[in-house]
Amino acid sequence: MSFAFALWLLLQGLSLLGVLNYWRHLPVDRQEEAPDGVVVLLSVRDDWDGGAELIARLKAQTARFRLVIATSGDCTATEVLVAREGDWVQLVRGGVASDEGQKVHKLRAALRALRPEDRWLVFVDADILPPVRLVGRLLFPLVRGKADIVTGYRLLLPEARIGAALVGAVEMQLATLPRAASATMPWGGAMALTREVAERLDLDAALAGRLSDDMAIGLAGWRAKLRLRPVRDLLVASPLEARGAIGFGARQYRHIWTNSAGMWWVAWLVVAVQALGWVWALAWGGLGAVAVGYGAAVGRALARRRILASVLEPGQMRAARRSLWWDMLAPFAVCWVHLGMQLAAVCSRRIRWGGFDYWVERGKVVRMEQAR
Repeated sequence: MSFAFALWLLLQGLSLLGVLNYWRHLPVDRQEEAPDGVVVLLSVRDDWDGGAELIARLKAQTARFRLVIATSGDCTATEVLVAREGDWVQLVRGGVASDEGQKVHKLRAALRALRPEDRWLVFVDADILPPVRLVGRLLFPLVRGKADIVTGYRLLLPEARIGAALVGAVEMQLATLPRAASATMPWGGAMALTREVAERLDLDAALAGRLSDDMAIGLAGWRAKLRLRPVRDLLVASPLEARGAIGFGARQYRHIWTNSAGMWWVAWLVVAVQALGWVWALAWGGLGAVAVGYGAAVGRALARRRILASVLEPGQMRAARRSLWWDMLAPFAVCWVHLGMQLAAVCSRRIRWGGFDYWVERGKVVRMEQAR
């Protein structure tokens, strides 16, 4: 057996074991908590359509809470919602930012609007399809004193287009990586922390001038040596349109590159080894190397299918399977697209997001303009 073949076998074996590890540690007893004093913070654009399905899913949550929706200015859909459901929905207008991400600007306004009785802070994004257990599951480790910051992770549901399905496959790889508390970064689409932790981090100051809310909170948590905990069964469905899917993936890595270049280099090295390994296997490795690669890919896809079946609603599996098929039938293409998005991320420090163009240095917005 050649050294290259042995290395390829080891690499594929480790990648399969990683997904099996995630599946093995998927919680079976998915306990929840529903304490008093829970507030959910949601930032929306002023042209938000009201998110009928999102609001219905939030109303169905097993844990009760007050919903604070942060806008820049006048958002007709939010005003209608508050007029109809003002007993549990509050509107905060943050205005337009000049030196920080618009989402961050609105979240800082929402934090300043907290009431004395607000003890548990949950952050969600407007484009998610939260399961009914979302809030209760995020709160469980906090209430039981097992973590300081708790997070779920996105699971993209791509449209039936090649680009979207490939990006969904890339994100599925990231979603099912083994997660250690010491190496976890929170995802702002489903994240929770206590009011005490927010004050300890001086969250308003930690977010000031930043573009990425979750990167800012995660890095501040790392520096403060807080306990960051992932909830493995909270892979939260998020639809992905075909248009701009590749740009979406590159933007996620540009957030990493502009906040922590070291983190980007680690991620790049892992993906580059896999991508170059597939080049070797297809060009020089022979049928044995290709068989090893495809065998591991099929094993990972089957394990991921079991994971998804355990965490997604039945109607969401059809879209998720689009990515699973790519992950199994063309794993080399998924690796190469992944590497391409990583490399595209470092070609510029401009990030187009939410109707604005931002130029970012070390996580801080140094310039912003309204996108044309």
